[in-house]
Amino acid sequence: MTDLSRPDAAPEPPPGAARGSLSAGVADALAEQIRQGVLAPGDRLPTEKQLTERYAVSRAVVREAMARLKSEGMVVSQQGSGVFVDPNVHKNAFRVSALKPDDSKELEHILELMLSIEVTAARYAAERRSEADLKKIRQGLVGMEYALLNDQLGDEEDYQFHQAIVQATHNPYLVALSEHLEASVRRVIRSARHNTARRYAERMAAVQSEHQAIFQAIEAGDPEAAGRAAEQHLRNAADRLRLFRAERR
Repeated sequence: MTDLSRPDAAPEPPPGAARGSLSAGVADALAEQIRQGVLAPGDRLPTEKQLTERYAVSRAVVREAMARLKSEGMVVSQQGSGVFVDPNVHKNAFRVSALKPDDSKELEHILELMLSIEVTAARYAAERRSEADLKKIRQGLVGMEYALLNDQLGDEEDYQFHQAIVQATHNPYLVALSEHLEASVRRVIRSARHNTARRYAERMAAVQSEHQAIFQAIEAGDPEAAGRAAEQHLRNAADRLRLFRAERR
């Protein structure tokens, strides 16, 4: 088995300032090694101390990264021995790699997946939402409105809005899948939103109108309208992401 416990065997540390983004970066870097076979099933990962030194992060960041990899079925802990790549890693649950904005083919595939999930979630939310669910969705919508009025991006509020819709489906599998995609995909889509906000401030009003259309359809209990509004929103988000990619070239 490959011994990658040496600090110099690890990849370069990922960029990021917040603890959440740092732990995601560490997890993504190690997950990529596992996918590429650099870390094979059964291999031991670097120790917690080695990872903190290599990535220049705290132990809390490393522990969060390990928790994420465990939740994704990529690694297992053996008490007294360390953390190892799960021997069954390639047979484990469905996973989506961290999306890169310049990967055109992968991007289109992911957008197709997101389209099916978002439309399905909106339709079921319209059928099943409770008053408490509506309150949470409305809070995200109002929060985004407030953020825009104060020249803020409202990323956290955007996440709360979409996650509240998924939670309103009362389907634990849709909720779990959405949370996984939040870590690996949605942040890239949000980069397009950042780009839109910086260069095309007037388009942010259109984005908010898309959100309002989704909410109104869910509030009205109209699954077909909710699905159409969610589909239009994601297709427009895809166009914004393509614009972002084009401007990066």
